[in-house]
Amino acid sequence: MKINIGVSTASLYPLHVEDAFAEIARLGVKSAEVFANSTREAGEPFISQMCDIRDKNGMTVTSFHPFSSPMESVFLFSTYDRRIEEMIDMYSGFFGSMNKLGAKVFVLHGAILSSKCTVSHYLKQFRMLSEVGREYGITVAQENVHYCLSGRLEFLKMMKRELGDNAKFVFDLKQARRSGENPLEYVDALEEHIVHCHLSDGDESRDCLPIGKGNFNFELLARKLFSHGYSGALIVELYRDNYGGFDELKGSVDVLSEIVDKIN
Repeated sequence: MKINIGVSTASLYPLHVEDAFAEIARLGVKSAEVFANSTREAGEPFISQMCDIRDKNGMTVTSFHPFSSPMESVFLFSTYDRRIEEMIDMYSGFFGSMNKLGAKVFVLHGAILSSKCTVSHYLKQFRMLSEVGREYGITVAQENVHYCLSGRLEFLKMMKRELGDNAKFVFDLKQARRSGENPLEYVDALEEHIVHCHLSDGDESRDCLPIGKGNFNFELLARKLFSHGYSGALIVELYRDNYGGFDELKGSVDVLSEIVDKIN
């Protein structure tokens, strides 16, 4: 089974996205998630620059994460038609850029906990964006984020129950820790609906570390994912103050690769 294992450009913030992508390539990592830190970075010339780097280094772009996630509460998940239309237009443009990059998964945070978005409206808006994504061949996937409605496993289970095959998820390990829930329960509950993973290690005092620097059992996680037919990417996503040199990103990829090779 071929599993793409890579790094998110978000891990190298505040490097500009094309510079972060180039550094990931320099490290010898063959897969990457693109995190656009501005609307400009989701367009030209930056998309073409990253495509050139991708092609020269034999890389794969697995996914796309927009800087606009904090805006989703007051745009996409509001009830104000012009703001909703504006975000749909923006995200449609992002989907077009994803097609150029070859990325297939769009990472969505959704409405924050303090929003007044009802469950029925949330489902309606998620379904609408998913349908737009499908027109571009893109899978819109809900990430579990501790300060959002999606931070609660029960909310994600509700999405899975109500949306059926339309419910797709990004499993973020550090965010599960920050929600105070057992990360492995996400996999057991969401099963094959998980299409993408953001991974980091942790221990009793730190919730985001390079892979292998904490005490999380990644082999158990991988076996659980694969038992449900998981074929998505495993993307290392760290915050810049959680590690030292960029070589630790490559080291994290290497640890994950060894685990996946062992299982296969």
